[in-house]
Amino acid sequence: MVSKVAHIGIAVKDIAASAELFSKLLGKGMDHTEDVPDQKIRAVTFQVGESSIELTQGTEPDSPIAKFIEKRGEGMHHLSLVVDDIERELARLKAQGFQLIDEKPRLGADGYYIAFLHPRSTNGVLIELSQKKS
Repeated sequence: MVSKVAHIGIAVKDIAASAELFSKLLGKGMDHTEDVPDQKIRAVTFQVGESSIELTQGTEPDSPIAKFIEKRGEGMHHLSLVVDDIERELARLKAQGFQLIDEKPRLGADGYYIAFLHPRSTNGVLIELSQKKS
């Protein structure tokens, strides 16, 4: 079951310039920055209430974020939803006909396990399920 919106992920070409832009927009500095080598990304997070905005930049030309930007340009990349039991949710959603990108959770940024649902099965929105690593 989904308990809250974790974050909105935004793909950017220049994370430093984008972080400055969002700092001005939100009237505050960033809350967290992290490199995730397995995903070939650098992430900057701005906490906004109980959710956050996550800026992501590919660190390699073949990263999923770099490929996304090459194909679609900068902009909203994904919507992340917190779940209580990510493996149970993946099984439930697969049984209901949702197309999974990740059959098994993997480690993402900020100590969360993550798994993605394909946008073809979610009205064009890339959905990330996330569960805090215990």
